[in-house]
Amino acid sequence: MEKMDAAVQRYDNYFLLQTNDVIDYVKVKTNLFEKNEKLTCDEIGDGNLNYVFHVRSLENEQSVIVKQAGHTARISDDFKLSTNRIKIESEALKMGGQYAPGLVPEVFLYDGIMNCCIMEDLSDHTILREALLKHKTFPRFSDDITTYMVNTLLQTSDVVMDHKDKKELVKSYMNPELCEITEDLVYTEPFNDYNNRNELYKPNEEWIMEQIYNDKELHLEVAKLKFEFMTNAQALIHGDLHTGSVFVTDKSTKVIDPEFAFYGPMGYDVGNVVANLIFAWANGVANGKDHFVLWVEKTIVDVINLFKEKFTMSWKQHATDPMADTAGFKEWYLEEVLSDAAGVTGMELTRRIVGLAKVKDITSITGEKERTWAERTCLVAAKTYIKKRNQLRTGEDFLSILKYAIASVK
Repeated sequence: MEKMDAAVQRYDNYFLLQTNDVIDYVKVKTNLFEKNEKLTCDEIGDGNLNYVFHVRSLENEQSVIVKQAGHTARISDDFKLSTNRIKIESEALKMGGQYAPGLVPEVFLYDGIMNCCIMEDLSDHTILREALLKHKTFPRFSDDITTYMVNTLLQTSDVVMDHKDKKELVKSYMNPELCEITEDLVYTEPFNDYNNRNELYKPNEEWIMEQIYNDKELHLEVAKLKFEFMTNAQALIHGDLHTGSVFVTDKSTKVIDPEFAFYGPMGYDVGNVVANLIFAWANGVANGKDHFVLWVEKTIVDVINLFKEKFTMSWKQHATDPMADTAGFKEWYLEEVLSDAAGVTGMELTRRIVGLAKVKDITSITGEKERTWAERTCLVAAKTYIKKRNQLRTGEDFLSILKYAIASVK
């Protein structure tokens, strides 16, 4: 008994786990494995923030993922962070499981002392970005991701929720440190490099300074979008919904990593999905993968159009506010979401090329001519999405911006 108590007490104070610690930790904290079962553990985290461990049995097929938050981001010690982000992620995944069952991993344990989450292992899935880099296609992705977004966004908004309950959730999901990262890395630094952290591809350096840093009209629109992000507590958003935050198989889609979750504008999630599909598109064009490029273009169109269709249906089924059925209100609300989505598409495209955090879709393009073209095309599209965001209402409208960008970049 004393031995067991000592094992439990070891985790009464926070420390960063190593792989050997994790094996003991999952045995002490859960009943997922037998106490004498032989386990192995590897640290597999390749993200910017957290430590991720893969624990599996050597005796059967049982396995789990253990995720732990440190006090600084892995990408840089400059980012001092609250470890509360693991609580936010765990709760957001549980809520995702409630509203979009089957589209997020199951959470087995949240530990607020060790700042750990133990969840379902998705090793039989592939990270979507990695699959797209191999130019694989996933016909059900647009259907799954739009179901996830509509269900988690609309049903956590004032349109559907009791307003007092929603306000309590706004307090619960306050996420100031990670919001500050977004405010800096997405909404500020790519346009002025005020922290001197931007990383520019040398062949595009002068072009970016002229087209991004010196475009005052663009900066005004970015400022409007930044304050929309900071002040519009519309719904519980994922906050980082890119292709590296989605696991896929031909028959399954799982959204992961909602550590940036907070109450913000719905369009932020939609725009992130579209922008990261555009990165995959640019990689496909640069590598001459015509069939893949056509699939991505269709997927971009479908993401917007299916989102609209499902949003409208869900509104009719779930809206509770007495003013929500006012003639024309639903249409106005959805148009605002789509405007935000278009603006965020441009913001994400810009920050991943100009800013600190890159995407492999672009950096893995080996030819200088091809990468220069890919970056400039994405950035021309980005500026157009931002400036013309109030005119884009269909998937075809979103795709037309890419066609315009291709024609504009020589």
